[in-house]
Amino acid sequence: MKEIKNQEFGGERPLYCEHDLYLENVVIHAGESAIKETSDITAVRCRFEGKYPFWCCDRFTVKDCIFTVGARAALWYSRDLLMEDTIVDAPKMFREMDRLTLRRVIIDSAAETLWHCGHVKLEDVRADRADYIFMHCHDVDIKNFKLNGNYSFQWAKNIVIRDSVLNTKDAFWEAENVTVYDSVIDGEFLGWHSRGLHLVRCHIGGSQALCYAEGLVLEDCTFADDADLAFEYSDVKATIKGHIPSIKNPRTGFIKADSCGEVILDANIKAPGDCDIKIG
Repeated sequence: MKEIKNQEFGGERPLYCEHDLYLENVVIHAGESAIKETSDITAVRCRFEGKYPFWCCDRFTVKDCIFTVGARAALWYSRDLLMEDTIVDAPKMFREMDRLTLRRVIIDSAAETLWHCGHVKLEDVRADRADYIFMHCHDVDIKNFKLNGNYSFQWAKNIVIRDSVLNTKDAFWEAENVTVYDSVIDGEFLGWHSRGLHLVRCHIGGSQALCYAEGLVLEDCTFADDADLAFEYSDVKATIKGHIPSIKNPRTGFIKADSCGEVILDANIKAPGDCDIKIG
């Protein structure tokens, strides 16, 4: 394996088409596509300042590195990534990728990040300013994720999330086959038009949650005081612990709750309109 340590590079494609390469304490200055079309790359304690450093890469490891704001769109069209203990300040990371694992990563500017990616694993990751994160992703496994950003997981499918805090409006729109365990989900309009959304022991906040959903299942979930007007036009099977502020026009299925502020069943309910609601 070729080793490069304690060096600096800039400009266009300084390490283009390199293979079987170990980088340590390397700085990639302003420029484009520094490590493009490569394979079997390991980067340790490196700093990336230029655009598009890892495009079209196979089998690469990034540990204890920094991607500055200038390293926008740093990892696209690549496969088999392991990233650990890394700070990402650059937007639009991780596009059109397959088989990527992130551990102990902080993504400070996560807007439009993780698009069209498959077979993704996250553990102990935080993403801030993360609007539209995880769009069109599939086969994602997440544990201990802290998310601050709206419109997350739109059109995503085959997702499992555990022990996480998701502060996100319009999450899981049009998503399919999503299961969330033991997590907090806070944001308006959760799960609209989703299919197969399954929430287990989750705490739900935000108005008009879980509407227009198909195959919606809640097990032993709790609702915040602002989580009103839930389940409108949804096919739902829900057991709710404690109080839910209001339920509006569920389409079919059943809802069991300890208490409810208001059950609204009006002329706008959609057929079959036979949801079995039991309070108390």
